[in-house]
Parts: sequence; C-alpha cells; structure tokens
Amino acid sequence: MRSPLLFLHIISGTLGVLLGFAAAFLLKGSRRHALVGKIFVASMLSLSASGTILAIMKSQPGNIIGGSLTFYLVATAWISARRTNRALSIFDWAALLFVASIAAVEIILGSEAAVSPTGMKYDYPPGPYFFMGSVAVLAAIGDIRMLWHGGISGVPRIARHLWRMCFALFIASSSIFLARPQLFPLLLRKTGVLFFLSFLPLALMIFWLLRVRLSNARKRQLFPRGGRAYSLPT
Repeated sequence: MRSPLLFLHIISGTLGVLLGFAAAFLLKGSRRHALVGKIFVASMLSLSASGTILAIMKSQPGNIIGGSLTFYLVATAWISARRTNRALSIFDWAALLFVASIAAVEIILGSEAAVSPTGMKYDYPPGPYFFMGSVAVLAAIGDIRMLWHGGISGVPRIARHLWRMCFALFIASSSIFLARPQLFPLLLRKTGVLFFLSFLPLALMIFWLLRVRLSNARKRQLFPRGGRAYSLPT
C-alpha cells in the first residue's frame, strides 16, 4: 500500500512546488493564475494528505503534524479566496479546533525534546517543534479574530490567503530542497540554489503581503482593472 501512496506523494509534491512558484509569479486575478492555483491546491492537498498517511504508517509523529498543518493551511487559504461574503460556516470553527490541537501538540513535543537527555523527540530537536507550533498559534489567532468579527473581507482576506498559501509552499519546498539535498546534482548543493529555492516562498510571502498592505489605496493601478475588488480565485 505504501508504493501507490508514495508515488502519489512524489507526483503531488513535484506538481505542488512547480505550480506554487508559477502561481506566485503569475498576474493575480488572471485566468492563468486561477487555473494554476486550482491545480496547485489539489496537488498540495494530495501531497499533505498522502504524506500524513505515510507518516502514520511509518510511526513518524513529527511528519504527521507537519502534513496536517500543511493540509490545514492550504484548505483555509483556499476557502478564504473562495469566500464572497463575510458569512461563517462550521468549517471555520472546525478549522480553529484543528489548528489549536496542532499548536498544543507541537508545543508539548518541543518541551519534551528540550528536557530530554538527548535533546530530541521523535528524531527532532525542540526548534522545529516550537517554530511550527508558533505558526499554528498565529493561524489560530487569525481564526479567532475572524470568528470574533463575524467573517473576513477586503485586504485581510487577501492577506490571509497569501500567507497561508506561501507558508504551505515553504513547507513543501523545504521538505524537498532542504531536507533531501542528496536528490539533486552536486552543483546545485554547492552553489546554494537549493537553500534559495527552499526559502523563496517566504520571500514571496513577505513581498506580496507588503504590496497588498501598502498599496491598498493604489490597488486599481497595481492589479487588474474592471471595477471589482482584487481577488485571488485559487
């Protein structure tokens, strides 16, 4: 059963990373961005789901949590882009409960790794647990704010979509380029290309968030015209 899942995981990861970078550079709101974005979402959901199942089969708690967080980020980012009004649903409450559970587990495992004689927990030091846990906490805070205000729209909705998609892409790209450098030619490893590709999604995330936040008043000049609000129909 692992072989078909592993094949699906590899194909989904390859498509997800390639299409993720393509979507990041395509004109936002364009038909090409929408088409590439939809395939990217499907690939990332498949990647994270298959990775989580494989991690369960191999008894790898750290990868189970990482795959689950990636699935959550992509799903909530996609829902944010598709949302046409401020209305909430049961999905939003379930997503908050889900990511809050992930945050709690990450913090617990990080704490256990910190006090462990080996400084490890399930083959990971405290740093990765606390780092991913902090991301889960930030996501949970975002969910709480959205639920408190009865929904989300405008620039906050776009920002929510952007950072969650980009961070999910970062998890996927770093899992390929940074965690498995042996899969690539020696030239790419020595020149730092793999390191660059691993952290490029974070750089793109910062760029787009700044552009959206700072250029809100000039939105119609920077993004496609048409008399409608800027959107990301991924």
